[in-house]
Amino acid sequence: MGGVSPAVRDPGLQPERTRLAWRRTTLSAAVAAVLAVRTALHGVSATGAVMCAVCCALWLGFLRVAHHRIRALSGGTPPPALTPRHATTAILCVVAMAVCGAVLVV
Repeated sequence: MGGVSPAVRDPGLQPERTRLAWRRTTLSAAVAAVLAVRTALHGVSATGAVMCAVCCALWLGFLRVAHHRIRALSGGTPPPALTPRHATTAILCVVAMAVCGAVLVV
């Protein structure tokens, strides 16, 4: 394949949009954690307290991953790709928060 150069990453607004998406997702996770706390406080039980604590811990884990990614995207240079470890952590936190929320509702 002569003359074909490898794809060059677009330095446009994509990192900014991705950074804003991480912030929106973090805010959504914070709202979910607050609603979990609110739900747990209405029917104070051992299960509710444990699920509330787990939701808050999961939110803190997601916040850490999101903050790391937002900082990487804020730099002036093209950001590195999201590592599989960070992506897996973010996905597991979100799914586990959904499970905790379902347990609190049921």
